[in-house]
Amino acid sequence: MRILICGAQGFLGRHISQILQDAGHEVCHGVRKPKLPERLTDPEEIAINYAQDTEPAIWEKHLRSLGQIDVIINAVGILNETTELSFDAIHRDAPAALFYAAARCGVKAVIQISALGGTNEAEHSETMTGYMRSKRAADKVLMDIGPGGLNYLILRPSLVVGTDGGSSQLFRGMASLPVLGLPGRGEQQVQPVHVNDLCAAIALWLVDENRHSMVLNAVGPQALSYRRMLEIYRTAMGMPAQCMFSIPMPVMRFAARAATLLPQNLLTPDSLRMLEQDNIADATSFATHLGRPARSHKDWFTGIPAHMLASSAIAGWSLPLFRYVLALVWFVTAAVSFGLYPISGSLALLQPLGLSGAPAMFMLMAASTLDLCLGMATLLWPRRILWLMQIALIVGYSGIIAIYSPEYYLHPFGPVLKNLPILALLVYLFAHQTVTRKDTK
Repeated sequence: MRILICGAQGFLGRHISQILQDAGHEVCHGVRKPKLPERLTDPEEIAINYAQDTEPAIWEKHLRSLGQIDVIINAVGILNETTELSFDAIHRDAPAALFYAAARCGVKAVIQISALGGTNEAEHSETMTGYMRSKRAADKVLMDIGPGGLNYLILRPSLVVGTDGGSSQLFRGMASLPVLGLPGRGEQQVQPVHVNDLCAAIALWLVDENRHSMVLNAVGPQALSYRRMLEIYRTAMGMPAQCMFSIPMPVMRFAARAATLLPQNLLTPDSLRMLEQDNIADATSFATHLGRPARSHKDWFTGIPAHMLASSAIAGWSLPLFRYVLALVWFVTAAVSFGLYPISGSLALLQPLGLSGAPAMFMLMAASTLDLCLGMATLLWPRRILWLMQIALIVGYSGIIAIYSPEYYLHPFGPVLKNLPILALLVYLFAHQTVTRKDTK
């Protein structure tokens, strides 16, 4: 079959593409940023933009440019809205336009990756989040077109487990923390499904000669509490039991509202509400479709060494922590030099260098400004060249102190020797930035 996967660069899209190519299907990728022509290799790519491609005519043009497409898989999704990306556009309008265009262009089938939602969804639709409402709206469009128009499979997964999945990386990072606060008692229910089972369900439906349109809840074999899921992640990383404490839900809701003011998209009122509504379903239909039970948590990370899972999880939160602490050092140093410490005392430190009066004041203000700029750059512009600049600066002024004020090396508080752990931190950041840069090429 010739299959178009929209969202092929995402976590689910990558895995689905690989499974289908291994099965011998001809796969085309619908992506936001196609590779340059000279770097383009199979599979074929076309540029799509769910934020703007909300008219059937646009999708008809896309589809006809690809020739005959037998199946379309929609794996595009966002967890949180931004000023440029809305749930309605990404989850409802663009998919609906795609489905209408598919029916007009003779596409045989559509696979829609939706979401499971809460167990009380039908009875409390007014409490559904914008994320879930937009997903359900697209599902309804596809089901309405389906009879006599499109054969469809609507997959509604719970949390999807995979070593390279965003949610799995987040939960592993949380599970690797020394101490963790849980929303309430952490008894919210989830039913994670492994990404390989999700891909297997798609592959099986495609090869079924008698396939029929269906809505399938893609869930693991058993429901787990949020607390238990984190314990499973920690066990998989070979770590001892984690210290967990309960955070009252009113406090969590206030924190979620406050967190919207910060540059993050993990803790939001909607994400907390979806967690509170539980995310579970009967696993029988999914297991019947697979012809076997879905993977249990014991098989989530089979063949992956625990230390590899742990190191990547710890890096996920330690690297930002290092940057924030380093930025704080520069900011505090700047503030102290700007006047929190008596200016006269700071100027006295420059006298061994032969600086006094206006030149000394200029040097102090210039150094303070540089510290402030380095703090801002550490937060907003993490680059290898930045870490090298900071290493050179610290080595440089440590050398100057060794020549003009060597007594500070013997100071009981060790003010200069404390540069060594900062240098080690900078070397670590530089090394990690080098690895990250190579991985993205």
